[in-house]
Amino acid sequence: RQAPTVEQLYTVARALETYRIDGLLIIGGWLAYRVAHNLYSERERYPAFKIPIICLPASIDNNLPGSELSIGADTALNAIVEALDRIKQSAIAARRCFVVEVMGRYCGYLALMSGLASGAERIYLPEEGVSLKDLQADVERMIEGFHGGRRFYLTIRNERANAQYTTDFMCRLFEEEGHGLFDVRQAILGHVQQGGNPSPFDRVLATRLAAHCIDFLTRELERGSAAGAYIGLVEGKVMISPINRMHDVVDLEHRRPTEQWWMDLRPVMLGMARPAADAV
Repeated sequence: RQAPTVEQLYTVARALETYRIDGLLIIGGWLAYRVAHNLYSERERYPAFKIPIICLPASIDNNLPGSELSIGADTALNAIVEALDRIKQSAIAARRCFVVEVMGRYCGYLALMSGLASGAERIYLPEEGVSLKDLQADVERMIEGFHGGRRFYLTIRNERANAQYTTDFMCRLFEEEGHGLFDVRQAILGHVQQGGNPSPFDRVLATRLAAHCIDFLTRELERGSAAGAYIGLVEGKVMISPINRMHDVVDLEHRRPTEQWWMDLRPVMLGMARPAADAV
């Protein structure tokens, strides 16, 4: 959970030499990728780092470069959708608005995809942010819907969509502005989204990527070279990218790729959630 500091790199180098490590397959999330990039960048100072290194994406946030899906993201998404289905089944009998908070850090993949799968009326993403004007429009649309006979309104909020407009704030706002027209409840799924048995897709993806990683390390050792890379699934194909160019394709401040394929689905979600006359 902590990247080695500059002072600790010497200790890491000595450990690699002591245990005669010939290559590294690093499985993890953003921090793991950052550490791998640091080791590769410090090769001139520490010869022990001149070994083949490859990163395998494993994060429910799905915020890693070079791969459309990270191991764990599909399992987490399935857990979220199952929880949302239960919430909808229990709340449909009452006139109720639910604000559900999901994980993802500064990447809205889980929020958007779970909202699309569960038929959410509104999704708040860190990529777009939240403004007071947005909330006002959402409240007006919500009230209009309940006046028109709606019995359930589902809102999904990424945990870091906005630092000030929290899940609790939104619930209080909707409750106040609803004036008794509907009840408002919140559900913070928390660590329910993590752990559990991996989905079949994640199991197959993990096996597929790991096999390619071993092949990569084997080829590098046979050639006597020491490339650094990260692996991923892009358009159904396994792709290997050089780690020294990783910073060219990531947003370091928000710890996510600069290009996120699933953001193209945002108009689809809006079209499904809103009436035709209101869609954008």
